[in-house]
Amino acid sequence: MEKREIIRKTAFCTAGLVILIGAAISFYNHRHFDEPVVAGPGVTEVKKLGDYFDGIKGTINDCNIFILEGTEPGATMMIMGGSHPEEPACRLAGWVFVENAVISKGRLIVVLTANRSGTTVTRPSGAYPQFYNIATEWGKRTFRMGDRWTNPLDQWPDPEVYIHYPSRQNLAYVDIRNLNRAWPGRPKGTLTEKTTFAFMELIRKEKVDVFIDMHEAELQYPVINTIVTHEKGRDLATLVSMMISDMEGFALGTEFSPVSLHGLSHREVGDHSDAISLLLEAPEPFLDATRGITGEKLLLEGKDEFVVKAGKYGLLYSPIDSTGWHIDTRVGRHTSTVLQTFESWNEENPDRQIVCSDVPRYAEVRKNGIGFYLKNPSIQGKTIYYE
Repeated sequence: MEKREIIRKTAFCTAGLVILIGAAISFYNHRHFDEPVVAGPGVTEVKKLGDYFDGIKGTINDCNIFILEGTEPGATMMIMGGSHPEEPACRLAGWVFVENAVISKGRLIVVLTANRSGTTVTRPSGAYPQFYNIATEWGKRTFRMGDRWTNPLDQWPDPEVYIHYPSRQNLAYVDIRNLNRAWPGRPKGTLTEKTTFAFMELIRKEKVDVFIDMHEAELQYPVINTIVTHEKGRDLATLVSMMISDMEGFALGTEFSPVSLHGLSHREVGDHSDAISLLLEAPEPFLDATRGITGEKLLLEGKDEFVVKAGKYGLLYSPIDSTGWHIDTRVGRHTSTVLQTFESWNEENPDRQIVCSDVPRYAEVRKNGIGFYLKNPSIQGKTIYYE
């Protein structure tokens, strides 16, 4: 009996060890996976976030800063994806600009992975896929799936209450690792606060005129299908909303940033720099609490019978039917909104324009698919960077 008990315990311990080692390898591979970025014809310079603030240099959040500068002077715009890495359409929209856009007037600054630490972990108990794949004509591109918050391996522990700097507003404890609750940051704060401080330094030093933070949200979240704007950008955002809703085939509302709600980019960037700050929200059923299996299929296709049923009971702030919210639709919404922001700005500022070409709009992305606009990093002669 003793011998059989020893064998049984040994077998269980061995099985547990195998599972532990397998999980460790999986976590390691996810954290250290490199996502290639093919520098497109419009990329004129690539910097690091640490170039603007030494306190972030060499850390996991020392991300790439892609600069596309035209031959003629003009306005400077900045678009950001990856504030919340569990919102993939935002990062993919940035990829489309970096790999395709050509700027003839002005400058465009693109950030693909604002919180790189957040891309190295998925939500605990959320059953998120670690990776997702975008099909192309030449194969597939693989991307890391992330979480809403900075990885606890890089910033820990969380406090009982998060006291935002400098407003002293009390926020949820976990939001101390939420990049979009940590603006404008501080040089001696947490990793997340140092990251937003570095971005504020970038915005100020590069004299950014319009800053656009791209997001996705669950359909049960009331601020959705909209542009959230600082008061400095109300006229611009309203014009963009009107033009998009009239010309592009999808509805886009406008929300004004609450003066007393702190930590968010649409409030703090506008308050602490000369830039107009906008935040875009597109629907992502993958994030809804009523969802089914949280897999790659739902992430990409945006279809879920349980979310549809929640809509029938009036629990959603965005419509959804059996066609869902495909990744192509969500990316296209962002590319069109960014391009329309450029065009609306140019109407009001003819002496300081930004002119961008070769980036697909909503209808084109839906027709051709996002993979049509992603370049093959294995082709020789291409300049490759890694996220």
